[in-house]
Amino acid sequence: MSNLRLILLLAAGLLPFATARAAPADLPQTGQTTCTDATGAAIACANTGQDGDRRAGVAWPNPRFTVDGTGNCITDNLTGLMWARQDGGFRTWQLGLDFANSLDLCGFTDWRMPNRKELLSLVNYSAGNVGIELLNNGFTFQVESVLWSSSSVAGSAAEAWTLIVLPGVLSQGPKSGGNYVLPVRAGS
Repeated sequence: MSNLRLILLLAAGLLPFATARAAPADLPQTGQTTCTDATGAAIACANTGQDGDRRAGVAWPNPRFTVDGTGNCITDNLTGLMWARQDGGFRTWQLGLDFANSLDLCGFTDWRMPNRKELLSLVNYSAGNVGIELLNNGFTFQVESVLWSSSSVAGSAAEAWTLIVLPGVLSQGPKSGGNYVLPVRAGS
């Protein structure tokens, strides 16, 4: 009965009702510095409203990535995530999860397989070749690889999201198939 009274008092405006608001997220810039028209031709960016014009978001740090003292891990100075520099091999999705969750690397044991948004955070859309860009920033995995995410595809328990590194696009793959694992952990 007391819950009903509280609801009635709130509805009548006799008790103050405050709403919580989340702070805006600090989203990184996309890295896009050019603009295109509807046909894909390059155009001047001024007043287009495209990412290359607005460049909204948190500026990318320089350097973007820092290799740790062991030479085995790399920290993304934009997201704060720590990545294994080298992939953990070609595995099924479940074996990839097991591998990442049991990894002991660079003095840390809290490694895991990244979700699809974390994988996508590695992509610099202004780079002509995403894989080469990652190699130039300290990663040592195969640029032609497809990387597993821990994110299952909605409506399909048999598939998970993957990142095709070379073009930097998300795709779906059967969990029974094989892809590479790039373990990640929250930075310190």
